[in-house]
Amino acid sequence: MFPRPIEKRAVPFQVSYRVLVVLALVLWMLPLLAIAMTSIRSLEDITTGNYWGLPRDWSVIDNYLAIFTASKIGRYLLNSLIVTIPAVAGSLALATMAGFALAKYRFRGNFFIFAMFIAGNFIPYQILLIPVRDLAIGTNVYNTFWALILFHTCFQTGFSIFFMRNFIADLPDEIMESARVDGVGEWKIFVYLIIPLLRPALAALGVLIFTFVWNDYFWALVLVQDDAYRPITAGLSSLRGQWIASWNLIAAGSIVAALPPVIMFFVMQKQFIAGLTMGTTKG
Repeated sequence: MFPRPIEKRAVPFQVSYRVLVVLALVLWMLPLLAIAMTSIRSLEDITTGNYWGLPRDWSVIDNYLAIFTASKIGRYLLNSLIVTIPAVAGSLALATMAGFALAKYRFRGNFFIFAMFIAGNFIPYQILLIPVRDLAIGTNVYNTFWALILFHTCFQTGFSIFFMRNFIADLPDEIMESARVDGVGEWKIFVYLIIPLLRPALAALGVLIFTFVWNDYFWALVLVQDDAYRPITAGLSSLRGQWIASWNLIAAGSIVAALPPVIMFFVMQKQFIAGLTMGTTKG
C-alpha cells in the first residue's frame, strides 16, 4: 500500500533518485542565489550585463544601508507587522472556536456550514477585487490598516477552520465526557482542555497564515494607497527609480522582506513539524 523505502529499492533507482533530488534542489535555489548575488552588486555591474559572475564591485553594506536610508522600508516592515500579527491572531481564534464547534457538536446544518468554508477556499480571489474594495470604501476602512487586517482575517479563516476542525475531530471524546461528569463547563473545557492539546496545530497553522499574509501583494495594492499603511510587499516598488530600476536595491529589499517568515519558521520549526505530522502515526 505504501511506497517502499528508498534503501530497499534497487541500486540504480537509489542513485537516480539522489541525483534528481540534488538537481531539483539546485534548480529551486538558482533564482534565490541570483537575487542574493544581485543584492550585493553595484548598479554599474548590473547594467554591464554581469548577472551570474562574481561582483566586480562588492556593495553589500552600501546596498543594504541604502534601502533603509533612501526608502521607507523600515516603516513598511512595521506596517506589515501591524497587519500580519492581528490577522494571524484573529484567524487562529475564530478557526479554533469554529473548528471545535464543527468537530465536537452535532447540530442541524453542521456539514453544510463546514462544506461552505471548504468551498470558499476554491473561489479565485481576483473576482473579489471589486466587491471587497467597495465594501472597504463603504465601511470607511479603505486605505487603513483595518482594511488589510479585516480582509486577511476573514480570508484566511476558511482554510484555518478546515485545518483546525480536522485536528480537533481526532481528539477523543472521552476526555470531554469525563470533564463534563466532573461538572466542568463547555467554555472551560475548550480553554483549559482542548487548546493545550492543539498547541502544535496552532503553531503550524500560525506559521502558514503568517507567511500567507506577510507575502500578500495583490490586496496590499487594492486596499491601501498611502505609504503610511503600505506593507513591505507593496512598498518595495518605491525602490524603483523614475527612469531606471535599481535592481540591486530591489533585490536587497526583497531579501530583507523575506527574512521575517524565514526566521519565524526556524523559531517554530519543531512545533510546525509536530503540527503537520499530528495524527499520522498509530500507537
